[in-house]
Amino acid sequence: RLRGGVWNQEKGDKVEILDAKTREKLCFLDKVEPQATIAEIKNLFTKTHPQWYPARQSLRLDPKGKSLKDEDVLQKLPVGTTATLYFRDLGAQISWVTVFLTEYAGPLFIYLLFYFRVPFIYGHKYDFTSSRHTVVHLACICHSFHYIKRLLETLFVHRFSHGTMPLRNIFKNCTYYWGFAAWMAYYINHPLYTPPTYGAQQVKLALAIFVICQLGNFSIHMALRDLRPAGSKTRKIPYPTKNPFTWLFLLVSCPNYTYEVGSWIGFAIMTQCLPVALFSLVGFTQMTIWAKGKHRSYLKEFRDYPPLRMPIIPFLL
Repeated sequence: RLRGGVWNQEKGDKVEILDAKTREKLCFLDKVEPQATIAEIKNLFTKTHPQWYPARQSLRLDPKGKSLKDEDVLQKLPVGTTATLYFRDLGAQISWVTVFLTEYAGPLFIYLLFYFRVPFIYGHKYDFTSSRHTVVHLACICHSFHYIKRLLETLFVHRFSHGTMPLRNIFKNCTYYWGFAAWMAYYINHPLYTPPTYGAQQVKLALAIFVICQLGNFSIHMALRDLRPAGSKTRKIPYPTKNPFTWLFLLVSCPNYTYEVGSWIGFAIMTQCLPVALFSLVGFTQMTIWAKGKHRSYLKEFRDYPPLRMPIIPFLL
């Protein structure tokens, strides 16, 4: 029976799993160890329903409630002698590493197609010609560097708290990244492209902004990586380190987004290209939503969270 809101270790050895929508009984597990985790229950459920592998499963205590975490232990959940869990199918899943590699490799390859002016883009007489403007070549270097950096970070730096995401999302994400890359590249590498209004001075200032923000973004990613040991889902409050680029943690919760937006603002100033400015604006809007969500979770999880921090822009937002 339920004792003090936790699993009865003596008799609590049964788990029934119902469909969250129809309440149909999908599975009945007998003699489940009280110390079993949700991850282990998902594996047992998969044996009876192989089409729903663990990453597709969302198990919850209430049909409309939040998903239980894989590390949650059965005996610590508020359930009775027979635990009733509700199942929702999350749909086909794909690993975050695969998602990021696909999202970032696309813009890198697409941009270079326009930079080298492969046939059928600008007209036959421009096939494989090169721009006479230095800023066009510099823009290609910066754009390529950004996405190569992202690819390498995905492989060697990032540690993901969630292993997978719904497969359907990759099509939306790739449309966004690939589409904007093609739009920007078309105009920047166009034979009729004209350099920025203020010439070399504008380009040099923008390049400085871009490089500083790229270094800052990488520094934040390294600092966040060091907070979470490999294979762990530990969450800690990020604090500045000896690296000056991490001092932005004093004022914002997600300085990686701050630096990311700064990089694209620098790229927009460098190229003086409207599609780049729009990409920066859309990216800033999305990253602000993510930053606010992360900021709220920090405040909820950590009572001693630094009160001066804002989600993405110091003192403002």
